[in-house]
Amino acid sequence: MKPISFALAIFVGTIVNMNAASSISVTTPAFQAGGDIPAKFTCNGANVNPQLKIDRLPNEAKSLVLIVDDPDAPRGLFTHWIVWNIDPKTTDIGENSAPAGGVQGTNDFGKRSYGGPCPPSGSHRYFFKIFALDTKLDLKPSARRTDLDAAMHDHTLAQGELMARYSHK
Repeated sequence: MKPISFALAIFVGTIVNMNAASSISVTTPAFQAGGDIPAKFTCNGANVNPQLKIDRLPNEAKSLVLIVDDPDAPRGLFTHWIVWNIDPKTTDIGENSAPAGGVQGTNDFGKRSYGGPCPPSGSHRYFFKIFALDTKLDLKPSARRTDLDAAMHDHTLAQGELMARYSHK
């Protein structure tokens, strides 16, 4: 019995360590996590992306993916921005700029750029997600979210997200 318990303890310890290491920190000086997104970063303002700070990336990452989406959209998940093959050494994405070296895909506005929050009514949650992958992705620049999700499958080493809200005024 003791060898089995010992093996289980080692196995459980490994799982805990993997989970602890799999969380990327995503922050912005523009607003607080869980807070309100300033109009500047929405369709009611300049419609530019906020600066994002990224920390705790795994050393073995070969590329990063950025996804900004709204799960509260009337027709379901709405994608505002997708970027892949971002340099895994990236720790800062500047305001009103695409990540260096990244490929911008087609968002649900039909554009290959950032599209800020623009809910038709009520308050919506917006998630700024970073994924560290064990590979670079072979996708056409015109790829959409479903293509990106499929290509990322089984390649995610770690992920993190920042959530904030916006209400259309």
